[in-house]
Amino acid sequence: MHKSKLAGFIIDCNTEDLQGAAEFWSSALGMKTKQFSGEEGEKYVRLMDSSGDLHIEVQSVNHQSRIHLDIETDNIEAEVARLKALGAKEISRVSSWCVMEAPTGQRFCIVNKCTKSFEDDASEW
Repeated sequence: MHKSKLAGFIIDCNTEDLQGAAEFWSSALGMKTKQFSGEEGEKYVRLMDSSGDLHIEVQSVNHQSRIHLDIETDNIEAEVARLKALGAKEISRVSSWCVMEAPTGQRFCIVNKCTKSFEDDASEW
């Protein structure tokens, strides 16, 4: 048995101005920004959801700009296997997460649990 749920959204931006992109999305969504430190701060800016229920980041990328979702889980391997059984494909492993693709072509990531509401709101499989 394992649990999983929607963690939030990552706004992939093909831009050299990550701060400008983060400022736009901060203003558009009415969310404050939070800077990451070190190397992580060069690639990501967190948008703070006041409820703490969604994990939203603006990310600098080298591919086409898009928005992808993250599914959080307490067992990445089990969740990847579950989603493969539903027809998803594993694309790559990056750090501690797995990039997957839905049968309809959308990319999404499987990440370690990260939201405050995980234990109460996640589905058990």
